[in-house]
Amino acid sequence: MKSIGLAICGLLVCLVGSVAAQPLPDAKTYATNPALLIDAYRHVEVSSVSDALEQLYNKRSFMSHKVHAISDGKFAGFAVTVQMDKAEGSAPSAVVPMQVVLDAAPPGSIYVMAVQDGDDIAGIGGLMATAMNARGFSGAVIDGGVRDISYLKKIAFPVYATGIVPSTSVGHYKATGNVPVTVGGVRVTPGDVIVADADGVVVIPKDIAAETLVKAQALDQTEHSMYGYIEKLRSLQEAVNRFGRL
Repeated sequence: MKSIGLAICGLLVCLVGSVAAQPLPDAKTYATNPALLIDAYRHVEVSSVSDALEQLYNKRSFMSHKVHAISDGKFAGFAVTVQMDKAEGSAPSAVVPMQVVLDAAPPGSIYVMAVQDGDDIAGIGGLMATAMNARGFSGAVIDGGVRDISYLKKIAFPVYATGIVPSTSVGHYKATGNVPVTVGGVRVTPGDVIVADADGVVVIPKDIAAETLVKAQALDQTEHSMYGYIEKLRSLQEAVNRFGRL
């Protein structure tokens, strides 16, 4: 029995090793499989994605630090967008387009909203977050405020925004759905990939998302390999010289 057990353990080790050794998909595979692309983005560091965009395209795509985690969560998904412009005294129907975007978006979407001069305006609150959560959204990014924070945390719906305020946009703003918006200083087009974690939010234009992902995965692998090397040698300089990454 002992020998059989050892044989089984050996087989499992071989199988696990075989699975671990499988190469990651290439950019072409990711480009033709959106679900695979987004799942892979959920497993890379947002800082590596930012570095990849800079190294490949000399492009800054990270949002300002003002857009930060209000209700924590790491996510990735395709953007659906809403532009909120000032319209004092507007009818409640002026914000209906943001509801239309919400109800039409597929599961896994990221709700991206730009609120004009919106630091003291709640772009979303508990009702909208509940609807997004029920529809399977992965998260929301608001260039403006949010409210009902205790409830957002209770339902564990990830929201990144500039701050927390008790105000409303109804009667003060009008909405336009699925148009290019600027959030945290970065242009977002509907369908772009949005990734977020504790380090912040990055936007990846959809036409370069696959190539950026492959580069970010390589940067992740290199950085993670360096940790043990640095600890062993107690030298950052030697690690940088060996791996060419900082």
